Order: sequence, then C-alpha cells, then structure tokens
Amino acid sequence: MVYITRKERFNAAHKLWVEEWSEDQNKEVFGKCANANWHGHNYHLFITVKGKPDPLTGFIVDVKKLSVIIKDLIIEKLDHCNLNMDVDFIPKGTQPTTENLVILIWQQLEPHIKGCELHCVKLYETENIYAEYYGE
Repeated sequence: MVYITRKERFNAAHKLWVEEWSEDQNKEVFGKCANANWHGHNYHLFITVKGKPDPLTGFIVDVKKLSVIIKDLIIEKLDHCNLNMDVDFIPKGTQPTTENLVILIWQQLEPHIKGCELHCVKLYETENIYAEYYGE
C-alpha cells in the first residue's frame, strides 16, 4: 500500500462559544477562542490517500485532480470565511474546532475520492496544534 498526501492552505475565522454558559465560563474553557470579535487561523490541510500504483502511470491518484477536488469541495468553502456562519457543511450549533473540522472535511471528500481510498485528514490550526481523522 502506498500513501500520498496533498497539502492545501486556507485562512478562516471562528469563535468557540456555548450560549448556555456565562461569559466567564466560556473564557475559562475556550480562552482566546471565545473572543467576542472572533479570531482567525492560517490552517494547513493535509489529505492523504492510499492505494496501489497504477502499472502504467505509477500513480495511485492524479494529484492534480485530487487538488481540484479538495479546492472545489473544501478550500473554496472555507478560505476567508467565518466558520461559525458561512460554511454550508458545518451544521449550525457545531463548534468549529479543529477536531470537528477534520470529521466534516472527511465527510465532504470521501464520496468523491475515486480509484484509491481516503486515508487521513490532518488539519493544523497552529504550528503546535493539529487533529487527524481516519474515518473511524
């Protein structure tokens, strides 16, 4: 089995907040992520697929086509958006955490990956924080 990864980037704003909690409780749990005026991240998205190389092309997937799928389904919808308000595949009331985003991104991509298998969605929120999802 061979694994290949495509990296993309996007910038987005969000706020983590539970309406039923007090401002103090939100700030205690979410810290700067509970900023009343939102805050942003420069996200780095890694999409890994797996499969066996085609005997003729040597590819498990045409990475240019994979990039178009990622850009059309994910990047165009997330880049320079408010994750709490602007993204059609993030259900209202869902905290736009990195953990939730990797699951939602997987759900958007998985039906469109052909000829190989989606293996992992990895999303860096900062250089020190990232989440990975393997479709489990």
